[in-house]
Amino acid sequence: MTEAESPLVEASPTRDATLAASDVVLETVGVTKSYGAVVVLRGIDMQLRRGEVLGLVGDNGAGKSTLVKILCGFQPPDTGKIYVEGKEVSFRSVADARRFGIETVYQDLALVPQLTVAQNLFLNRELTLFGGVGWLSAGKMRQLAKNYLEDIKVEIPDIDAEAESLSGGQRQAIAVARATRQNAKILLLDEPLAAMGARESALIVDLVKDLSRNLGVSMIVIDHNYTHLFELCDRLNVIQQGRIAFDQQVQDTSVEELTKFMVSQYRRELAAGQKLLEQ
Repeated sequence: MTEAESPLVEASPTRDATLAASDVVLETVGVTKSYGAVVVLRGIDMQLRRGEVLGLVGDNGAGKSTLVKILCGFQPPDTGKIYVEGKEVSFRSVADARRFGIETVYQDLALVPQLTVAQNLFLNRELTLFGGVGWLSAGKMRQLAKNYLEDIKVEIPDIDAEAESLSGGQRQAIAVARATRQNAKILLLDEPLAAMGARESALIVDLVKDLSRNLGVSMIVIDHNYTHLFELCDRLNVIQQGRIAFDQQVQDTSVEELTKFMVSQYRRELAAGQKLLEQ
């Protein structure tokens, strides 16, 4: 990549110093996005700190998925700025975001069902015997995969098992492990506990907490289940009408307070809509 093509734009020294002091690894300032006449994001100001797990809450259509698409480089914002560790960045692609350590794990996991655990962990980053095009170094990949899963405390009985034979929690763990093995510093997780039982959910909760606390991985979690968010997250943001309307540490709020806030916002929007109809 040439200097002109680089996604990195230097931020001001003042912002660098401020962000370094507060340990903010990802920040958005005034991010907006519209699709034709439909305004989805109206100015998102958000911060994510090192080793923090931030929950994103909002009704369908509130803009959560759009924000994640912008943060992972899939779509550009219309206006606003994105900073990674104090540096202003402009992502032209998902590959650009990955160069800054941002990875996304979606609900469908992007695992290949017929490939083994080790093969999925090295998917598109396979090791070869001579370091170039040639025979795959299957034994080395198996051993490295086994060692890495042990390091992050993910228990998979058989490293040669095909992904389709694993439980939902194990598949989710493999998807997260693949992202962090690729040196991701910031993970964007879409419904990581969806359709899981208590035992499988506990596996992912433990993995998320271990990665954030011991390895300093920062995460943004989208989930509609408030109980899941309170299990996983350190802080919660609610997106309403394209803006951050609620920002609280989990320890300073409750499921009841969050539910009450969401209901009150819904009633306010409903009343505003009825007034427009009456005009």
